[in-house]
Amino acid sequence: MHRATLVGFSAVLMWSLLALFSSYAGAVPPFLLCALSFAVATVVGFLATGLRNPAAKAKVPVAAWCVGVLGLFGYHFFYFSAVQNAPVVEANLINYLWPLLIVVGSALMPGEGLRWHHIAGAGLGLAGTVLIVSDGGRFTFEMQYLAGYGLAVCAAITWASYSLISRRFSQVPTRMVTWFCAAASMLSLVCHLLLEQTVMPASPTAWLAVLGLGLMPVGGAFFVWDYGVKHGNIQVLGVSSYAAPLLSTLILIVAGAAVMTVPVALACLLITFGALLASKDMLIKRKPDSTSVVLDRPGTTG
Repeated sequence: MHRATLVGFSAVLMWSLLALFSSYAGAVPPFLLCALSFAVATVVGFLATGLRNPAAKAKVPVAAWCVGVLGLFGYHFFYFSAVQNAPVVEANLINYLWPLLIVVGSALMPGEGLRWHHIAGAGLGLAGTVLIVSDGGRFTFEMQYLAGYGLAVCAAITWASYSLISRRFSQVPTRMVTWFCAAASMLSLVCHLLLEQTVMPASPTAWLAVLGLGLMPVGGAFFVWDYGVKHGNIQVLGVSSYAAPLLSTLILIVAGAAVMTVPVALACLLITFGALLASKDMLIKRKPDSTSVVLDRPGTTG
């Protein structure tokens, strides 16, 4: 389980590159950027797994297809729609409720256990994220953007639901994410043609950024996340996801696109401590009781 959790956490590292790569992609509209990135992920998936045993996909339950396709496409549809209909700070803050929803929602799943340190760690991570996305806590919620806020809530619920329900389909191989990315690419292209004006990448740097998105944050990350939520510690993965906006900000600072501030430094401490607290059971092995034997239910040890 520890190995699967670490594999899943690599998705968080990839997501931290989203802002940097997106900035280098230039003026490419979001749904077209998604269509191109998912297309890259699809090609890479086919190259990595080949088209061997294509009939295996017919054995995948219809519900798993719905969860995979609607999870990947639906999240990005709601998120991009949210930032177009509400201030990006508030929309992003609401969107980052999904790690907390994963941690809390995991308690409702068979064989899972939720402990105080999972909730406390998620709370600290959320507090750190508020500092990051709100630039030190400066944000306001206005009724005129209510629709955008609602779309951001839908984005958070969609990704949390996708992550939790995917665990119920642990028998579905991760290579199926290739097909989910292909479907998400086509749906994103439809949305682009209906809702956006076409602006293609204008330079080799922009095309490299699109390639990077498809290889990592809007592509490769979904493969390792799928493996992590199916076979790893989903509570720890939920809490550790709060590292994404922090690492993203630190990368922008290193790249010269942002500056280090006191809120960022404080967020570093909150998110790091929150992740360590949530991972307590993984980091500290409890000694067995020499006088009795306690049989825990599978999956209840965080």
